[in-house]
Amino acid sequence: MQDLDQTILDYGAAWQELDADNRMRLLERCFEEDGRYVDPTADVKGREALSVHIGEVLKSSGGRVEITTKPSVHHDVVHFRWHMINAEGQEMVAGHDFVRLGAGGKIQHLAGFFGDPAPTA
Repeated sequence: MQDLDQTILDYGAAWQELDADNRMRLLERCFEEDGRYVDPTADVKGREALSVHIGEVLKSSGGRVEITTKPSVHHDVVHFRWHMINAEGQEMVAGHDFVRLGAGGKIQHLAGFFGDPAPTA
């Protein structure tokens, strides 16, 4: 099984990579070929489709995503926080990702959430 910290670092680096070939190389190291990525605005199946999605988000937003916490893990589930910042370094959005790892330690399913959950009362 590959190193979890490196998997998350590679995934985070993919969200900063404007070059499609370099982005795909990063995703090949951390994301299962048939993995699934979902967030409030997207539902993407497969590594190639995720690379395209990331490229579109980076281009349209002019920002980049940075992972802001170490991954927290139990069993095959991982949680970490991130934020997207613009070219001036201002935060545009922040959120949480929840990952289910495949047998080899790569991301099989990632569910991203924007912001924090609302309080119960």
